[in-house]
This record gives sequence, structure tokens and C-alpha cells, in this order.
Amino acid sequence: MERKYIFVTGGVVSGLGKGISAASIGRLLKSRGIAVTIQKFDPYLNIDPGTMNPCQHGEVFVTDDGLECDLDLGHYERFIDESLNRYSNITTGRIYMQVLNKERNGDYLGKTVQVIPHITNEIKETVYKTGEISGADVVITEIGGTVGDIESQPFLEAIRQVKTEKGKENVMFVHVTLIPFLPKSEELKTKPTQHSCKELMGMGIIPDLIVARTTYEIPDELKEKISLFCNISPKNVIENLDADSIYDVPLMFEKQDVAQIIMERFGLKETKNDLLEWHEACQMKEDVKDSVEIALVGKYVSLHDAYISIYEALNHAGVKNNVHVKIRWVDSENIEKTSAKDELEGVDGVIVPGGFGNRGIEGIISSIQFARENKIPVFGICLGMQLMVVEYLRHVAGIKDANSLEFDSNSSNAVINIMDEQVNISQKGGTMRLGKYPCTLDIGTKAYKAYGENLIYERHRHRYEFNNEYRKIAEDNGLKIAGVSPDNKLVEIVEIEDNPWGVGVQFHPELKSRPNTSHPLFKDFVAAVKENKLK
Repeated sequence: MERKYIFVTGGVVSGLGKGISAASIGRLLKSRGIAVTIQKFDPYLNIDPGTMNPCQHGEVFVTDDGLECDLDLGHYERFIDESLNRYSNITTGRIYMQVLNKERNGDYLGKTVQVIPHITNEIKETVYKTGEISGADVVITEIGGTVGDIESQPFLEAIRQVKTEKGKENVMFVHVTLIPFLPKSEELKTKPTQHSCKELMGMGIIPDLIVARTTYEIPDELKEKISLFCNISPKNVIENLDADSIYDVPLMFEKQDVAQIIMERFGLKETKNDLLEWHEACQMKEDVKDSVEIALVGKYVSLHDAYISIYEALNHAGVKNNVHVKIRWVDSENIEKTSAKDELEGVDGVIVPGGFGNRGIEGIISSIQFARENKIPVFGICLGMQLMVVEYLRHVAGIKDANSLEFDSNSSNAVINIMDEQVNISQKGGTMRLGKYPCTLDIGTKAYKAYGENLIYERHRHRYEFNNEYRKIAEDNGLKIAGVSPDNKLVEIVEIEDNPWGVGVQFHPELKSRPNTSHPLFKDFVAAVKENKLK
């Protein structure tokens, strides 16, 4: 069977949920036994989002093989329950860099290098390579931005060429648009969708499916109108209503036979149908009655997407523990202006995520101290783990000026030090400790209890580490070293023994949590929060 390709484009406005639409299609196909993979093309010139401010672009997701990528890849992995790779997120900057490197190496034999064919060929090659590496039956590719953007044109031209090269029987185009509602006239309007499809058709691409984002149900007569003007069957106009949860979208698509439409078009055969598990997970969330409140203390809380994987991982853990997790978003700078007690009073748990730079750091340290002293379960991730170490050595071990070298380059007690291989690195992008690394767990620790095994693999994104010179004094004062690298050189997990659940990890466990498989640490953390609340 020839490999199939689905391209998801967007029109009218950004933020309509192209990524969730692509992920939902992937989930539906996988549930029928079809091997799928998903990738995203982002039209900006950054090589990757690794150097971008989370307040502007949201979190940076990291794959097993160390790619810093768009947060949509987190949705992809959570929906299709597959680990993606460095070909799964490609930017305009990376495409141009690859083409220019080839030009410098003489690969084009002196030819004039142009957008067509060289840039478009590089884009197509990435699409095909993604399929080859994954071995997927269907490759789903989301094109970032909206139709009409100058930046997106080379990608749209490339996917038009894919249909010519691979044949129309092997390629489908899905266009996500907006059906706005005008309150004064109480009307849904299809004109923006018509214009967006017209723009797309002007580039040689005719949509096979239109996913219409809407607040209200679309009447049949409007679907027929879209069908008429956009050259598409009415049954291929898919209603994408605002949903309470992104995990409801695959079920919404299932009711409209999206998977069936795609499989019939491609001639694919269903070998199983296990969407029941997805149904059950969504139903479990609806049935949850009890709740806990967890404070997320961070530097980027002005944009919740900066912590989207943590948000989702807490929700997954809540479902598994039959409890609704309410998140109190706490800006660490506000703690510096008021106090940890003012900001955290009444919370059942505290989670401290990753971040960079010294803004708001003392506020985070104060929140960790408040949680530790008041026996509130606390979970530190990456920067959060490092600051748990700083706080503990300052206030328990008595090293008053304990700090991280990241925040004080002249610190006489840098309990968090820069990694040896990071010392002479000047370039910021893609140079941290990135991707999947092993960690061995000490038996009898909270981490071992959560994982149930001695050797684990987790994804990293950091330059700084626990300074080994302070291991003994930390352990002598009750800070447990619960996990280390197999060569014993890097501290990966610390635990506060005098706390219901005080765990700090150097890695990012939230990146591997799934709706049907809550990450062990998040599951155990929420369980401890729930148990501690009931005491």
C-alpha cells in the first residue's frame, strides 16, 4: 500500500485549533488500526522555538531525540500516543538553513538556488522522510499560520506538488476555518470560509474536508451553501463546536464519520476499533466529583500555554485519582511583592515548573519554603528541582548564601552549577542537555514507588545541575538523593523526607503524560495531594 498524506491548513484567523483537528484525525485513524504520524511546519524564521519567550509562543516541547519544538507536538503525542522525532517540527528557518548548507557544500552544482524548486523540494523531502522514519501508513502534516500569509506560501506550494507527485488518491487536504456568529442579527456567516477556500483554490489546492470552527451548530442549509461555494460534498463539511475539553474533539469528529470519510477516500481497511478507551477516559473526567487545588508557581503564568503540558498532565493524573484538579496560577513576582502565605494560603499542593533567568526566582524559593514548612506536597520540575535544592540548603542546612550559578555567577556557594559540557557554549539554540536520558532510582524512595522500576528514561532541557560537592551536606541534612544518572555523575531526583510528597526532578515528566496513561510522578503527586487534604 502506498503511503497516504493528509495536510491540514487554516484560514480566516489563527488559533482555530488546526493542531487539535490534526491530532483528532490521527487519534481516530489509529483507533482503527492505521499507523499514523504527525508533523508541523511553522512559517517563522527561527530555527526552532527553543530561544523564544514562552510568554509569546507558549511552552517548548522536547522529543526523545532532543528536538525543541512547538507545543502542538505535545498535543500530537498525547492524542496518538506515539513519540515523535526531529522531523516532526520544521520551520522556515530550518528549511532555508538546510538549503543554504547544501548550496555552500556545492550540492546544487552551481545552479541558481530559488524558492521553487529548491525550497519546495526540501519541504517535500521532509514530508516524505517523516513517513519513511516512522513507517506510518498515514502522515498528517499541519501547516502553521493562515492561508494568505506570505510566510506560508512555499509550504502551500510544496503540498500542492505532493498531490501531483503522489497522486490524488493518496493525498487529502483538510481546511480549518471560522464560521463567525453575529449577535445583532443572530446569524452564522459562511463568507469568511468562502473567501478562505477561494484563496486556497487560487494556489491550486481544493479542500477535501472543511472543519468549521463554530460556537453554534451549523444548520444543514449553511453546510449546503459552503458545499456549493467551496466545491465540496455537504457531508465533508465538519462542524467543530467549542468543546469543554480538547479530548472531546475526536468524539465530535467520530459522530460526523470523519475517519470513515478519510478511509474510504484512501481505500484503507479497519483492523480494529478501540475508541472505547477514549470514550471512557472522557466519561471518567465528567464523573469526577471531588477536587483539589494545586498552585502552579511560575514565571510565565500570564500565558497558560507556557505550561500546557503540566496543565494536561495534572488533568490526566486527576482523572486517574478520581479528583478534579483546580490550578491556582501564581506569578512568582507577585510573591516577592506580597508573601508566599498571601499567594498560597489554602492550596492543597504546589508545583514549580521549569524556566530561565533570575526574574521572580526569590518568589519561587519562598513558595517552596512555605510548602515545605507547612507540610504541603510540593513537586519541582527542572528549575523547580534546582530551587528546591537552593531553598533546602539555605534554610535547613544553614548555607545562607546558597544559590545557582545561573543567578549569581560569583556565588561562593553555587549549589547548582553549570554542566561541564555547557561551559564554553556560546550559541543558545539547541545546545542544552536535550532529549531522553536514563536515570537509576534508589529503592525505597517516593520516585521508585511511583515508577515501580529501577531504571527510567525521561526528557531533559537544561544547562545547570546539582553541584556534587554539596551532595553529602544535603543528605546529612535530610535531602534524599533519589535518582542519579547511571554513571552517578548527575543528580536527577531529590526528595524532601520531612514532607508528605516533596519531590524535585531535573527532567520534564509532563512531556510523557498521556490521557490514557498518566505519568507515574504526576499520578503519585496528585494522589498524595488528595490524601493529604483528607487528613
